[in-house]
Amino acid sequence: MDKYLVSQFFVYCAFGDIMKEKIISIDQGTSSTRSVLYDNKGRYIDSVQQEFDQLFPMEGWVEHSPDQIWDTVIATLTTLVKRNELTSSDIASIGITNQRETTIVWNKRTGQPIYNAIVWQDRRTASFCEGLISHDKEIQKKTGLTLDPYFSATKINWILNNVDGAKELAQKGDLLFGTIDTFLIWKMTEGRHHLTDVTNASRTMLFNIKQEKWDESLLDLFQVPISMLPEVCDNVYDFGVTKILGGDVSIGGVAGDQQAALIGQCCFSPGEVKSTYGTGCFMIVNTGEKPLFSENRLLTTIGYRLNGKTSYALEGSIFVAGSAIQWLRDGLDFFEDSSETEKLAQEASSDSKVLVVPALTGLGAPYWDAEARGAIFGLTRDTGKEEVTKATLESIAYQSRDLIEAMKKDNASLDKLMIDGGMVANNWFCQKLANTLTVEVTRPKIIETTSLGAAFLAGINAGLFEDIEMLRELKATERSFVPEEEVEDRYLEWKDAVTKVLTKS
Repeated sequence: MDKYLVSQFFVYCAFGDIMKEKIISIDQGTSSTRSVLYDNKGRYIDSVQQEFDQLFPMEGWVEHSPDQIWDTVIATLTTLVKRNELTSSDIASIGITNQRETTIVWNKRTGQPIYNAIVWQDRRTASFCEGLISHDKEIQKKTGLTLDPYFSATKINWILNNVDGAKELAQKGDLLFGTIDTFLIWKMTEGRHHLTDVTNASRTMLFNIKQEKWDESLLDLFQVPISMLPEVCDNVYDFGVTKILGGDVSIGGVAGDQQAALIGQCCFSPGEVKSTYGTGCFMIVNTGEKPLFSENRLLTTIGYRLNGKTSYALEGSIFVAGSAIQWLRDGLDFFEDSSETEKLAQEASSDSKVLVVPALTGLGAPYWDAEARGAIFGLTRDTGKEEVTKATLESIAYQSRDLIEAMKKDNASLDKLMIDGGMVANNWFCQKLANTLTVEVTRPKIIETTSLGAAFLAGINAGLFEDIEMLRELKATERSFVPEEEVEDRYLEWKDAVTKVLTKS
């Protein structure tokens, strides 16, 4: 063999992994799946996105097809790799981030889901939750969560009690549960690994966030066999090897979408806070090594766990944000593309008194009213799509103000808000947010920071990034918005409108 070729062979054997300098993030969201390509500096290269069907079989029910979700993962990955002329040998690691509480149960022998994925927005278990209200304090003390249909536990219970033969199969150990991350890991590794990460586990309402393990008393309460549950891992972990790209590629990082955004925004110090505006709005503040339990109806959750060290967070969840814009687009045909909302808001009458309460799937923090329904107030003959669009955008800013006020009452300091998600491409909305919150709002160059956070985790696992502190050097701010006008009166009017749709005091 030629001496040069021999030398190159040994170089490849010694340093082959170093040549793998690309990272792929699978960002499996509520309305679409994206596969995103990054380089070894965390710089965005390319992405492929594909929407999938939103299923509403009954009022308050929201479902997805697990098979369709899997198809979108395959399709976006395949297109991304082909378009960038890559092979598996170019990919250092894959990161996964996902819609969190959404629940899938499947038969571990056949690999087939026994029911559609029940989405985090789904409210079918509201009456079941009401029947367990006496356990609310116990649940909050252990999980940091409030008793609500939002979380996975009641969804699992519903599937076991409403799908023919499910309870019997579960008792025999033939059923597996997973949030979307777990389902994807299982599919990508051909059933070899049934795993989740600590952030997704913390959103099931079955995980004790202080002991950091599945809680036996909660499993009994919700009648969920422990055999269904995945092993819980750090966010940076060897989640298995997939051949989905043709050759072996490791899955090296996993985090629920909002925690991934926390990491993508580099909120690694207590007091640093981000808010993601996607299908819903999720505001999270890093609270450090000890959990801070809210007295103002916010959620205590795990922000991330690296090398066995846990950082906790306080979270406010708004169920409807971008999905309200989607409703204006698809339900009311106000526009063809969501980017048009900025122009419509600018064109709206400044004298309009229209107020929107977007309780399309109930209200999240701090109200936690599953039965509340959306409403529009202040309509006149002059009201057009411009005014309704503007009021809808304003409502999302006002809901964000609700979360900020609750965080302040819980002694979480805030002098700057880091924002991300598809909605923040709208400059009008960002300025309205700064005016409403009366704090500086900063937007990063990469607004889809959920996928970036997953890429960071996968990159740490692959040895491309030394640690999380190194990530701060990779993050770049694109624009800051500072308060320019007073909106206090308008916010109070909106708060009054909310009281008219609440079903709980």
